[in-house]
Amino acid sequence: MNERLPSNLAHVGAVSPPDPIDIALQRALTLPRVSFIVPTLNEAENLPWLLPRIPKWAHEIIVVDGRSTDDTVAVARRLRADVKVVMEPRLGKGAALQAGFRAATGDIIVMLDADGSMVPEQAIVFVSALMAGADLVKGSRFIQGAGTDDMSLFRMFGNRGLTLFVRLLYGGWFSDLCYGYIAFWTKHVGTLNCDCDGFEIETLINVRALKNHLNIVEVASFEAPRISGVSHLRAIPDGWRVLKTILRERVHQQHRRGATACGDGG
Repeated sequence: MNERLPSNLAHVGAVSPPDPIDIALQRALTLPRVSFIVPTLNEAENLPWLLPRIPKWAHEIIVVDGRSTDDTVAVARRLRADVKVVMEPRLGKGAALQAGFRAATGDIIVMLDADGSMVPEQAIVFVSALMAGADLVKGSRFIQGAGTDDMSLFRMFGNRGLTLFVRLLYGGWFSDLCYGYIAFWTKHVGTLNCDCDGFEIETLINVRALKNHLNIVEVASFEAPRISGVSHLRAIPDGWRVLKTILRERVHQQHRRGATACGDGG
């Protein structure tokens, strides 16, 4: 039956469809240049798991070190000869990421934690979503196919409450607010305009992406436990900073709307 298909198509004047395998062979998909940014603070024991697994197609790997007292920097350079190390004198994950954003030369930025909780191979899913039209792609631990083995019940309830609060104030349908596996086009660095030094930078990025009407996509991600060392996250103090960030952005938004209305009214 299938063998007679070309002659039948020729008889009616149709053109045989191209072989999809030939198309795949003839067309090579060129990835944008992707900059991986990895903030570190005493992560020498975790980097051997992480850095070798960052995909070979990475344009650059930027390790931003915040005053490590172990041999984090030496280990990073030993594991990847192509690693770019940025020394950040200010403490905090937000300060490190800001330094990484400034140093990035790729078309896309991918944020990765250094503790081994994020799967670096999954970055291709984030990049694919960006290439399909998204402005920002964020990982979620609470949608189908996702999960976490590194979150206490207390933190889970806190994250859920903050996520619902952001949805109430800004709209959107986030399922996970405080998770740092995020990728976005480098051209949006100025739009996001990150200006905080702590863990609240993840929330700030998400909220400002909403406020600026960026096309945001969530993808399922699994969070594994930290491989070694102690987390620098403090649930109550950092949760309070996240809440203040959410409220501050709302107040600033209302002030801008008020100023615009006054300007329109003369």
